Amino acid sequence: MQILLNSLAILLRIMSNSLSNVFQKKLAGENENPVNVNFINYLILSIISIPLICFVNYNQLNNDFWLYALLGGITGAICNCFMVLALEKGELSVLGPINSYKAIVGLIFGIIILHEYPNLYGIIGIGLIIAGSYFIFDTASPKVFLRKDIQYRIYALIFSALEAVFIKKVIILSSVITSFIASSLLGALFSSLIVRFFSSQKLHIPNNKHCILYLLTSICFGLMTFTTAYVFKYMNVGYALSLFQLSIIINVVLGYKLFNEKNLLKKLFGSLIILIGSATILIFGH
Repeated sequence: MQILLNSLAILLRIMSNSLSNVFQKKLAGENENPVNVNFINYLILSIISIPLICFVNYNQLNNDFWLYALLGGITGAICNCFMVLALEKGELSVLGPINSYKAIVGLIFGIIILHEYPNLYGIIGIGLIIAGSYFIFDTASPKVFLRKDIQYRIYALIFSALEAVFIKKVIILSSVITSFIASSLLGALFSSLIVRFFSSQKLHIPNNKHCILYLLTSICFGLMTFTTAYVFKYMNVGYALSLFQLSIIINVVLGYKLFNEKNLLKKLFGSLIILIGSATILIFGH
């Protein structure tokens, strides 16, 4: 039963992540400031999370919990801000696969902080994920990493990997629901500080179309946040981050269908290699 629930959570996480990216890209592409988009997403999510506070066991909330919750809130807010900045400037079908590097970053910090170590098959799987990502780029030149959208995406994945480790610690010290509430409320707090100091556009009431997009983004982002916490409760962080890379197929197809992005077959081939790496981790990595 637990395997079925884990599989369902992974599937929901993959779908909600891709759809959240689509809505964020649409908002950023229609003159909504990415920094403001980040804050409003967290603000709506924090409002949604308020009724769940009654399920929190406050006796579990010790000093270590608050430390890791604060670190998770800071890294999460910064991560999503860089993600929206990247989506504003880059292609969804390129930026999605770059996320495959998160498994490596997460693995490194997982070893340091959580003492989670991969076996040989886990390392091979992660290596395949990295190798496949090279087919996603329009060029094999290292100069691709000088592009702003790529740089923002790499910053996002680094902070996302750090956030993943902190979330895992929060879950260990509390529960999935408590982790979700902490991520939502603290993410709203720190993203509001980012707006205050870094936004070039004042917050304003969105038009009807953008209100719908913001609501859809927040629902998908909230579902992604909750399912991420659920999967982390039952799975090694490095392996979970690797399995989340399955969303790149959806990102490549959505980028082609919705934003007229090119090189579909080449990107799908690279995605296939990444999927083989994910399957290696899923079947042999534990």
